[in-house]
Amino acid sequence: MSKTMLYGLAKCSTCIKARDWLDTHGVAHTFVDYRDEPVPAATLKAWAGKVGGWEKLVNRTSMTWRALPEERRAASTDAQWTKLIAEYPALVRRPVTVTGDGEVTVGFSEKRYGERFA
Repeated sequence: MSKTMLYGLAKCSTCIKARDWLDTHGVAHTFVDYRDEPVPAATLKAWAGKVGGWEKLVNRTSMTWRALPEERRAASTDAQWTKLIAEYPALVRRPVTVTGDGEVTVGFSEKRYGERFA
């Protein structure tokens, strides 16, 4: 399997936990801070498709989401979602984990990582 890619924000506590877990368990990975290296719209769309839609990719319980005007939270097209994420990268649920086999997941839990990287 190719190297695992972890996308998130460098100072995000959940991303830090995920990176520490991968390091502790010897899982080779590369971390990409998507504030520094924005994710292309086509990649975001592909991730949304693999995790079950934009509603699963975007953290709709975050303070960033709740602070958005109602009309911005009414995004319904791929173009609207990708524009919103380009403007507010913190909206993406963190971390996004992409393994060499193309599997994409969002979030971190020791149990899920244990099952995924066993």
